[in-house]
Amino acid sequence: MSRPGGVRESGAARSGAVPARGPAIAVEGVSFGYPGRNVLADVDLRVEAGELVALIGLNGCGKSTLLRLVAGLLRPSAGRVVLAGDDLARLSRRATARRVALLHQSAPAVPGMTVRQLVKQGRYAARGPLGMLRDGDDDVCARALGDVGVAGWSDRMVDSLSGGERQRVRLAMSLAQDTGVLLLDEPTTYLDLRHQLEVLQTVVRLREERSLTVVMVLHDLGHAARFADRVVALRGGRVAADGPPARIVTPELLAGVLGVAGRVGRDPEGGWPVCYPDHPLAPEELLRNDNHIH
Repeated sequence: MSRPGGVRESGAARSGAVPARGPAIAVEGVSFGYPGRNVLADVDLRVEAGELVALIGLNGCGKSTLLRLVAGLLRPSAGRVVLAGDDLARLSRRATARRVALLHQSAPAVPGMTVRQLVKQGRYAARGPLGMLRDGDDDVCARALGDVGVAGWSDRMVDSLSGGERQRVRLAMSLAQDTGVLLLDEPTTYLDLRHQLEVLQTVVRLREERSLTVVMVLHDLGHAARFADRVVALRGGRVAADGPPARIVTPELLAGVLGVAGRVGRDPEGGWPVCYPDHPLAPEELLRNDNHIH
């Protein structure tokens, strides 16, 4: 059985990548909350170099917060995040940005900016404020534009693009950071099915070509089961399930994490799990499923 994208290649190290010492990402006993609201509680997660991991769960379960903690945009109230052996708390914001890139779920409009100008913003961590003033693309920007297939759009205005086109450009901007770790927060939000598949297949291809470690938040469990090496399910700020899709994507996961009754089959060609959600569960049914997620 083969998964989409084929076998991972070793690839040459990127200038922004740091040789891994242990897992690429280690989240160790991390808790985080806002005043009056706990978001994450004692979360442990290891992501090995080269893995593609999908985070799933209901809105508010802590998926996006976990990505922001790994990206260094938030600091845990307890525990720590380690990138390639280094405690994130000891790294500056700019040093962290040289190691991990985060594609946010949404981004403000960028009127008056071309595709080339937006993608160049990804070079800030490497080039600094003065370096950003230099004209022209460096090799990393040119590669990012080419790898995502948007080099021909370089002089187009970003606000003239469709949603799917803008998402590809934002992915190129993240690649321009030239990091070894790529975090994607709901990269398919607001996209139609065609563009969802286009973005996810591009991520899988780039993971292989660039030897990236990828963690992405997805709402569609079917996409997670098809494209990820591992699925990590969050519920109530804790890890409820973690493992390969073939093992953990079950009717119990649908019920206990996503709150729906449903069935799980197998794709006849690729072999990955295929989900058939039937109906939302009532609150009393959710309680019965609390201890049956494996």
